[in-house]
Amino acid sequence: MRSEDTRDDPGFTDEGADALQNVGLLRSGLKLNHLRMILAIEEHKQVSAAADVLNISQPAASRMLTDMETILKAQLCERAARGVTLTAAGRALARRARAILLELREVDRELSALKSGTGGSVFLGSVTAPAISLAVPAIKQVSAAYPGIEVNVRVETSNVLARELLDAKQDFIIARVPDDLNPRLFDVTEIGIEKACLIVRKGHPLTEKPVVQLTDLPHYDWVFQSAGTLLRRRIEELFIAAGVPLPSTVVNTSSILLTTAIVHGSNAIAPVARDMATFIADVGAQAGEIRILNTDFEIDIKPYSLISVKGRALPPSAKLLYDLIWQRSQTLSPE
Repeated sequence: MRSEDTRDDPGFTDEGADALQNVGLLRSGLKLNHLRMILAIEEHKQVSAAADVLNISQPAASRMLTDMETILKAQLCERAARGVTLTAAGRALARRARAILLELREVDRELSALKSGTGGSVFLGSVTAPAISLAVPAIKQVSAAYPGIEVNVRVETSNVLARELLDAKQDFIIARVPDDLNPRLFDVTEIGIEKACLIVRKGHPLTEKPVVQLTDLPHYDWVFQSAGTLLRRRIEELFIAAGVPLPSTVVNTSSILLTTAIVHGSNAIAPVARDMATFIADVGAQAGEIRILNTDFEIDIKPYSLISVKGRALPPSAKLLYDLIWQRSQTLSPE
């Protein structure tokens, strides 16, 4: 019988299942580093990259892979055009490895909470806009009511956060499921639409215009997120649809701090989440010398959601923060 974890994998075979079920992992010689290795190979699709993640040499990584295949009596990887891909047995082992490492992390968190007498810790990832409008107020509530809870927040793109969620580096995320990941891996609750705007420095020539049009923009430097991110694609779509040339001088960075610094010290334009732009423009220090351009077009991004891994229960502290964020999202939803 196949486990629930493997039913949705069209490439998984009974042979692959038997290779894992008949091994007896406790007696097989598999080690935690073996489990970390198979997950690194799954993510990076190269043995050399997996070796870098584990801080070992490539020959050592290759020997580790051979050891795993010998122990399991199953091929775990096969060569692809640019590296390697996991076989059905390899994908099954990766799923088990992820669950095992997650459980060990939860044990560590629970023991740490018991030793310190605190309420545990939460790992949350978020894209920029809801980090400001939803996560920060919810964290404030949690910290006031349960001062022993430690909240760890990472602000990144959805592509990065979704993979970290699958790797159990986050308890849940506020983001979007990337197009290249199987949506059936996640529980997704849509909670809002991200709006963006364009920011410039105080005194920028464009601040003198009552309304800025797309045709006013290509002549300036731009600060973008990396190619392929949703906000950048949306801006590029606006230019293309209007028949306006794309900006030619571009700095790429995912850092909002660096983005603000570049904009503050030049005539560059940057698209950012409106919640973040409003926060920066209102802080009053040098970073507050930022202005939001009044444009004749809207910059709406795809809806974002509360996302967790299907079948993976949230720890109590994470569930508390999750519920507070959801409740706040309902109060901010348009009528």
